[in-house]
Amino acid sequence: MSRRGAIAVVEGFSRRRPMVVEVPAVRFADGAAAPIDDAVAEETPVVLVYNGASQAVMMATPADLEDFAVGFSLSEGIVRSPREIASVVCEDVALGIEVRLQVPESRAARLRERQRAIAGRTGCGLCGIMSLEQALRPLPVASAGGEPVAPEAVVRALAELPALQLANRASGAAHAAAFADPDGRVLLVREDVGRHNALDKLIGAMARGGRDPGHGFVVLTSRLSAELVQKAAIAGIRMLAAVSAPTSLAIELGEAAGMTLIAFARGGSFTVYARPDRIRQPT
Repeated sequence: MSRRGAIAVVEGFSRRRPMVVEVPAVRFADGAAAPIDDAVAEETPVVLVYNGASQAVMMATPADLEDFAVGFSLSEGIVRSPREIASVVCEDVALGIEVRLQVPESRAARLRERQRAIAGRTGCGLCGIMSLEQALRPLPVASAGGEPVAPEAVVRALAELPALQLANRASGAAHAAAFADPDGRVLLVREDVGRHNALDKLIGAMARGGRDPGHGFVVLTSRLSAELVQKAAIAGIRMLAAVSAPTSLAIELGEAAGMTLIAFARGGSFTVYARPDRIRQPT
C-alpha cells in the first residue's frame, strides 16, 4: 500500500478554494488613473487541530491543505511517518479553515506537553517556539553516496519552475517549492504566500506520493533560511537550491546535517555553500 493510501483524506476540499482572487483597484500610470480588477493571492487563517486540540494557526493560501497538514506534521517532528496520520479532514469555519488530523494519542500528548500553540504570521516558521533548544533542534544527518547532480540539472529546474508557478504568475505574491529529479526535471510544485508553507506542502505531497526525497533536489523561490533547512533535513531532503541568499545559520545547520546548500540560483549560475561534492565538477 502506498503512503498516500495510509491516510484518509477528504479529497478536493482545498481545491474548491481559489489560490488567486480578483479585487477592485485603481491603477495610476502616466498621469492618469483607471479602475481595474487585479489578481491577488488568497490568504486565510488555517488552524491545525490534532486529536481535537488546536496546535497551530498559520496564515496560508487555501490550496493543497492536506499536503500542508502532512508536511507540517513531518517537518515539525509531530509524527515520524505519514503512516501515523490516520485521517486529515478540512472544514470551513467562521474565520478560516480547520484542518483536523488524527494521530496516535502518544503524539498528541507530547504536543500538549510542549504547549506549542503557534500563532503564525504569513510565512512564519518559528512562531511560538518557547526555547532555544526548540528552535535549534537536533537534525538527522543526510546519507552519503549517490551520483552527483550535474550543474545543468540545477539550471534546468530553475528554468522550468516559473511556468509551473500558476498562482504567482497570476498574483506575483506566491512562493514555490519544487522537487526535481537528478536530471533537473520538475516533478512536483506547491505554492503558498508563505515560503515555509510552500515547503511543508511539498514535503506533504512527496510523503503522500511515496517519493524518495533523496533521489533529486528541492528548489525554493526564496532566501535560504535556517527554518527551511531544518524542515528539509527532517524530511530527508539532501539538496536545497534557493534563488536568493543564504543566512549564516542556515549554512551552519546544513553543514552539520550533511546537506548540499545552493543559493543565488538564477540566470544560469549558482553558488554552493555546503557539501559541493554532490554537484558534478565541470571537466
